[in-house]
Amino acid sequence: MMRIRTVGIGLAVSVLAATPASADITAFIGANTTPANRQVRGGALGFGLLIVGFELEYAFTPDAPPANAPSLKTGMGNVLLQSPTAFFGVQPYFTTGGGIYREELGLQQDTGFGLNTGGGVKVTLIGPVRLRVDYRVFKLGSGALSSPAHRIYAGLNLKF
Repeated sequence: MMRIRTVGIGLAVSVLAATPASADITAFIGANTTPANRQVRGGALGFGLLIVGFELEYAFTPDAPPANAPSLKTGMGNVLLQSPTAFFGVQPYFTTGGGIYREELGLQQDTGFGLNTGGGVKVTLIGPVRLRVDYRVFKLGSGALSSPAHRIYAGLNLKF
């Protein structure tokens, strides 16, 4: 009997404490500053449960041969730790993850596994539309031409 009551209380607490999941999508543009400033653009799709979120992201940076800067394509999966709600319209987050990258410069190319760490904020603009500002450091594999790579971006984020 005691076991049934304990399970019942645990179930009730779980149901009462449950929060709805949310998802968002971001289209962004920014700068990859390593080894030279170049435009980066991409997108991300994520979902979250209160303070923990998960995200898939793709980004592309073109090469700049005069600066000896390779193109960089990244496809990353990340975990986000974020505030449970926005404070004065601002929701900060920390993120880390890993995935595949590809660098190319002339005839040189490298494809491998990379890690990234960073953070940012999502600022409420109107309704479900938010401005997302993000900074990341990418630690690319040992064959990479430019590692670590630094990226900053601003994007439009739609929460649904």
